[in-house]
Amino acid sequence: MQKSPDEVFLESAGKLFRYYKKLGEGAIAQLNDEAVLRKPNDAGNSIALIVHHLSGNMLSRWTDLLTSDGEKSWRNREAEFEES
Repeated sequence: MQKSPDEVFLESAGKLFRYYKKLGEGAIAQLNDEAVLRKPNDAGNSIALIVHHLSGNMLSRWTDLLTSDGEKSWRNREAEFEES
């Protein structure tokens, strides 16, 4: 049975996501906790904050991907940049 275009897309997107996730995890694994939390300057963000923001972005964008588009109303983007 031939896959639908939606199935092909989701399978391809999933493979790419897992590939980039593996690359990111490999890069972060080379750093200690202090390096992951370090800000390059007062105006910059740490790697931890950037990863947190990317996670929120992807969760928002990929939730209900085939039925809704864009940022979801429940996302609190600004809170993603608050240190916790």
